[in-house]
Amino acid sequence: MRADRLLSLLLLLQNRGRMTAAELAAELEVSVRTVYRDVEALAASGVPVYGEPGHDGGYALLDGYRTRLTGLTAGEAEALFLAGLPGPAAELGLGPVLTAAELKLEAALPEGLRRRARRVRERFHLDAPGWYRNADDVPHLPAVAAAVWQRRAVRVRYRRWYAPELVERRLEPYGVVLKAGQWYVVAHAGGDAPRVYRISQILELRPLDEEFAVPPGFDLAAHWQEHSERLQERLWQGRAEIRISPAGVERLREIAAPAVVEAVDAGTPEHPGGWRRASIPIESATHAEGQLLMLGPQVEVLAPPDLRERLAAATRAMAALYG
Repeated sequence: MRADRLLSLLLLLQNRGRMTAAELAAELEVSVRTVYRDVEALAASGVPVYGEPGHDGGYALLDGYRTRLTGLTAGEAEALFLAGLPGPAAELGLGPVLTAAELKLEAALPEGLRRRARRVRERFHLDAPGWYRNADDVPHLPAVAAAVWQRRAVRVRYRRWYAPELVERRLEPYGVVLKAGQWYVVAHAGGDAPRVYRISQILELRPLDEEFAVPPGFDLAAHWQEHSERLQERLWQGRAEIRISPAGVERLREIAAPAVVEAVDAGTPEHPGGWRRASIPIESATHAEGQLLMLGPQVEVLAPPDLRERLAAATRAMAALYG
């Protein structure tokens, strides 16, 4: 709707300052011509927006002009309170700041939206870590976050999973990511590209009085997505041929990676009985053995032979143990 777009344009200029028509068009996903018309509409409605020509020009609001927070819809107000993550905010050292911000936002809302926002807090709760897993101990997280904010380098002593286990690194931290209850920092430590470090594995950290610049165009979310996809590709070391029952499929959905579930869904049904044959990706024979044993008699491994023998040996040992 045009009214929503006009409000978004106004808030962009208010929050970011001067922006060109091309920049506004890219943010709003409209044409530059549409931006021209929208700016004219804002000016006609009394908003003090002006344009400056030239290479460094663009549109801006008169200094000191601020709009009130009256454009929120009910859904937007609810979404803002649902986005609050008190646990992660506290770990970052921002717990009191988040609480104060929510109080100010709540006070600025009309009474009707205020009641709806309260209901969101009462009825929805996000618990990020997975089951049966303790959250990471991250004593250095606030210092890493501060370095990200200030664009200052740090020197760390870091524990890796391969030799040499303990290393020292000078890091230029670009951004912080929370994934399934575990904190990571994307940082440059020399070389061609930034790498990902698990913050709980930082044993010592010393801030440095050295500023750095993030490369133009670096996108933290896009980099993390690419890193996750590369990691997933390296994870799978082979494939296994299986037969699995309907009950086994449902159990598999609870314990297996999405790629495994997708492979089973794409398998060939057997009739009668509802079993299906599928070729699934596996990390290793040892990992696959552990996961498939969790399915008990609801799955049969057909290949490779060594994995089939592993499960046969494990079930024989269990039968002998239980008599």
